[in-house]
Amino acid sequence: MIEFDGVGHAYGERTVLHQVDLRLSEQRVAFVGANGSGKSTLARMVNGLVTPTSGSVTVDGVDPAKRGGAVRRRVGFVFTDPDSQIVMPTAGEDVAFSLRRTGVPRGERAARAAAALADIGLEGYSEHPAHQLSGGQKQLLALCAVLVTDPDVLVCDEPTTLLDLRNKRRFVERLAGLRQQVLLVTHDLDLLDGFDRVVVIDEGRVAADDAPGPAIVHYRKLCA
Repeated sequence: MIEFDGVGHAYGERTVLHQVDLRLSEQRVAFVGANGSGKSTLARMVNGLVTPTSGSVTVDGVDPAKRGGAVRRRVGFVFTDPDSQIVMPTAGEDVAFSLRRTGVPRGERAARAAAALADIGLEGYSEHPAHQLSGGQKQLLALCAVLVTDPDVLVCDEPTTLLDLRNKRRFVERLAGLRQQVLLVTHDLDLLDGFDRVVVIDEGRVAADDAPGPAIVHYRKLCA
């Protein structure tokens, strides 16, 4: 359960979130909204990347603002720009680096990383320079490095921006098969088929909160 209780946030004099109250227990939840609506700020509060100015956020009762380390061990985050989270020279080393926190013995990490890369569609890329991958491949690598730690919650902030159609489909199929609770921030309404719930954020407030069909209708009206 992810809970937002009276959450507000401001950057200087600019208020980007106004008293947001949400209880998210569904397995597949999406945030949609215009640029600057506050949806990414809201998502980043789930693992403590952003702290509320007012109100609180909890993940199964734990506040990321107070126990960030404990929450981040359970909440994985995939950013829009994969270069911001790729830290090692090769793809295999980058995934293996994530495994250092999971208790996997050092001698087993390379093989585990190679298997995880193959599972996500990057078989044979263990020795490939990470920053010489295509944009789509980098995004898949970033996702792989998060999933290999087996988090309970996966937050994805515009994860398909750099993906071509084939890799986008692969990404969506991968999300659909996950056991994790998934919180997706996106402008791509085609990704929402099969989601349990869509929350529309407009000017820092919840404008709609419904099944994908009705929520998308409301969002399109806002855009018009």
